[in-house]
Amino acid sequence: MQRRHLPSITAMQCFEAVARHLSFTRAADELALTQSAVSKQVAQLEDLLQHSLFRRVRRRLQLTPAGALYLAEVDKILNQLEMSARYLRSYGGETEVLRVATPPTFGERWLVPRLKGWRLRFPNIHLDVSSALEPVDFRDPRHDVALFYGHGSWPGAECELLLHEHMVAVCAPDLLPAEGIAGPEQLVDFVLLQNTTRPESWHDWYASLGREEVHSHHGPRFDTFTLCARAAQEGCGVALLPEFLVAEELASGRLVLAWPHRLASPHAYWLAYPEQMAEVPKVRSFIEWIREKA
Repeated sequence: MQRRHLPSITAMQCFEAVARHLSFTRAADELALTQSAVSKQVAQLEDLLQHSLFRRVRRRLQLTPAGALYLAEVDKILNQLEMSARYLRSYGGETEVLRVATPPTFGERWLVPRLKGWRLRFPNIHLDVSSALEPVDFRDPRHDVALFYGHGSWPGAECELLLHEHMVAVCAPDLLPAEGIAGPEQLVDFVLLQNTTRPESWHDWYASLGREEVHSHHGPRFDTFTLCARAAQEGCGVALLPEFLVAEELASGRLVLAWPHRLASPHAYWLAYPEQMAEVPKVRSFIEWIREKA
């Protein structure tokens, strides 16, 4: 695809510097160019965009509305270019980058502790781990492998089971009365903390006990288990969380079981990678490492 209307990086740098200083002279000094060269670059940019980017008001330079709008976009482009250059410079010529996507809390509590020693065994494979609340698109080259919660099926990808989970109702120790609670129906007297990604969890938990609770969808919502766990620790209510993700809090007493019932989740955690990447050395190394640690 031909791109006939792209401005040069130099023109954008000149425009950004002039907009920041509101001075062609100071922009030229910063860029080690002549003032006429900077003016020419900005003029060519205005001609390409067919909009004036600056105006003079009482001998002072100001951005036009179009210029202010364009400056926001140019800042994004130049920042991304700088980040990309730094990103590439940070790795040696023999180094590969493996991009891993993971649900936030699962990555923090399960994946990260299992990465200890990776650098020693694979010094030439740098991990780039990012959080993903939704399944990633492997057509996007920014993802090589992904960990996800689901039914183990992903179009165009190989999936390997990591672990199953059980949901437990937890809260701060001082939230429960001294005599405890007589039954799960009393939990509705407390605030039920909801997780955005599992909106049916409380409903399913009560259903597994043979109960139907009309208030099971009521309560403040949080988009990660980490936030739910933190809210529960602070006494904001009762949270329904994967047991393995709050094992540390339960062991330390920061959280306690509000009711001793474990609900087996309908899905599990999986490792996924594109079919065509299965034999790529860096991907194969990660698969084997996770198998060993899991």
